[in-house]
Amino acid sequence: MGKFAEKLASAPPARQRAMLGNIHTLVESNKLEKYYKLLTNFDFLAAKIKHPDFGVQALIEDYDLIEDNNEKVKTWKWVQWTLQLSAHILERDDKQLVEQLWGRMQDFPEPEIQKLLLEAKQSKQNIWLRPLTASLTSPGGLLKQTLVRHSNSVNAVAVTPDGKKMISGSSENTIKVWSLETRKEIRTLEGHSYWVRDLVVTPDGKKMISGSFDKTIKVWSLETMAEIYTLKGHSDSVKAVAVTPDGKQVISGSFDKTIKVWSLETMAEIHTFTGHSNWVNAVAVTPDGKQVISASDDNTVKVWSLENGAEIYTFTGHSDWVNAVALTPDGKQVVSGSSDKTIKVWSLENGAEIHTFTGHSNSISAVAVTPDGKQVISGSFDKTIKVWSLETRKEIHTLPGHNKWVNAVAVTPDGKQLISASDDNTIKVWSIETGDKIDNLEGPSNSVINVAVTPDGKQVISASDDNTIKVWSTKTHRGNILSILDNILVDRDSIDIKEIKASQVQSSKTGEKDRTRGLDILLSRVIAVTPDGKQVISASDDNTIKVWSIETGEKIHTFRGHSDLVRSIAVTSDSKKMISVSDDNSIKVWSIETGAEIASFTGESPVYCCAVAPDGKTIVAGESSGNLHFLRLEGMEIQP
Repeated sequence: MGKFAEKLASAPPARQRAMLGNIHTLVESNKLEKYYKLLTNFDFLAAKIKHPDFGVQALIEDYDLIEDNNEKVKTWKWVQWTLQLSAHILERDDKQLVEQLWGRMQDFPEPEIQKLLLEAKQSKQNIWLRPLTASLTSPGGLLKQTLVRHSNSVNAVAVTPDGKKMISGSSENTIKVWSLETRKEIRTLEGHSYWVRDLVVTPDGKKMISGSFDKTIKVWSLETMAEIYTLKGHSDSVKAVAVTPDGKQVISGSFDKTIKVWSLETMAEIHTFTGHSNWVNAVAVTPDGKQVISASDDNTVKVWSLENGAEIYTFTGHSDWVNAVALTPDGKQVVSGSSDKTIKVWSLENGAEIHTFTGHSNSISAVAVTPDGKQVISGSFDKTIKVWSLETRKEIHTLPGHNKWVNAVAVTPDGKQLISASDDNTIKVWSIETGDKIDNLEGPSNSVINVAVTPDGKQVISASDDNTIKVWSTKTHRGNILSILDNILVDRDSIDIKEIKASQVQSSKTGEKDRTRGLDILLSRVIAVTPDGKQVISASDDNTIKVWSIETGEKIHTFRGHSDLVRSIAVTSDSKKMISVSDDNSIKVWSIETGAEIASFTGESPVYCCAVAPDGKTIVAGESSGNLHFLRLEGMEIQP
């Protein structure tokens, strides 16, 4: 325990709050050296995150009290960025602070950061999983923060004109309003009875319009957070909404193949545009407010006169559904994204195709244009976001990070930040500008679905769903592709569990209890036998793990702790400990003897596979993102 921790522990509650909350007084009194030291003092960080009156966001804000370019400020800005990247994890489990710091910052050579990591390691009084490499997203890249308040797919995002608020719509039928400054949720708006699919904010920032699969469009006040009106008229799901630049009209696109124009003053329907032969997926309005652009499952983009509803152009060229459209700020070009995996740029003056961007490996779900009109942002079902230059017509960045489809993208009015929404239930905030320490923005994008450790513990073999096998040295943790083979990966779910003899999983007794026990194991998606041959361990879609006696068939333990399905399990060579990985992004270590959870580590996406080295201490786990975690169980002696 450090000096700060000792002083804090001996102080009364009021004094503790003052020690943690009055850091701004150090700046006001020009005690900057002490201020700098606190912001790289592990005990201060841990105590502030854990304290009920503060938390991780309050700590993050402490780093903004000074804006300077000196080296000390730059150093602890990396710590702030790390806390931002880990905030969604630390809000759920403040005990993960040490693991998060080690997983993100161990490659930083700055003495203050290395000292912080040493203090963090020394603070551990129990068993923990120490990352051997910086396998989590490190500060210095484009990802700023992940927001995880939604419990279902996030389908839409919008930013207010002042850049201070962000709105998100979800398949949980709710809309959330967030502060973009503090990243805190301000309010949850309820009223739709089905998925919220699109959102738009009026130019004055006072109202927000939402379109839903419940066939309605709702108008909300962003001042009172109350519902103002519900627009009804579509006969099928509303997929898209837009608002005219004067803020007087709302445009909606629907699965009923129509586009409707509504008055925001009278709430009456003004026009219905018909002409698409399939669902309307996206709508946009030109900056002059005279034309509406629509995208459809009929593979076309249409341009309409907002004044009389006449069709002006039909852009044909996509070979599959057109899912998204956006306009350049000058109103001269239309950008469209399609299920044919391409983004096309069209001239609004003559209807000609200007350029096609290719590079995504799956359908394009969302497109946006930066306020300066120089870049196009695309989101895809391939789980990535790409940034393209409209000037050079080249790809600038690829942003991997989401675990599932990217459904929506939005750019802040200053053009500095990008917001993305995904089927993985998260919203991510990115910097469009490249960070100082970034080396390669192309991260792993293929899931690691199986790993194994060689008997001597010196090499790890990983298999990915891109049909590659890699060999890794446990000393250098650098992988080399061994081979690329078709159909080399085996779906573990297709393995017949039934191959376990009935005598091994059931007792000699008969009756309903035995049949139920046998069914319980047969329904498990993952099984393992302990090296001593005495027990079977099964993992199920009910998020639990069970340990069974092979001799008697009786259940010994049920492990509960994962909040999503368990993907894989591994057992140490002494048959005393088990490692489990789950779609809840976590890796857990359990005592097979007591059923207790010993240690855990939280990654950034569902963890699909794991293996343990013969020493019983080194653990390797593969994420759906493609990341491979090398972890070491520390804090206790384990016999190999």
